[in-house]
Amino acid sequence: MFTLSDLKKTKVYQEALAEGEQIGEAKGKEIGEKKTNLKAISNMTRLGLSLETIAKYLDLPLDEVKRLAKELKKGD
Repeated sequence: MFTLSDLKKTKVYQEALAEGEQIGEAKGKEIGEKKTNLKAISNMTRLGLSLETIAKYLDLPLDEVKRLAKELKKGD
């Protein structure tokens, strides 16, 4: 009988596990970067900085900063 322990030893399982970990890590990084950018944009707009200036300082495309700023306004 093929057990879970046997399955975990297979190359297919190991590759799928590694791929899943990579995807999870990338998604976590993406979420963390978004949270950081949202907080920075929130703080910088409170200081009166323009979205253009914020984009420059955060090294983000202006369209991305505008999208995130709009997202912040929805959350208010």
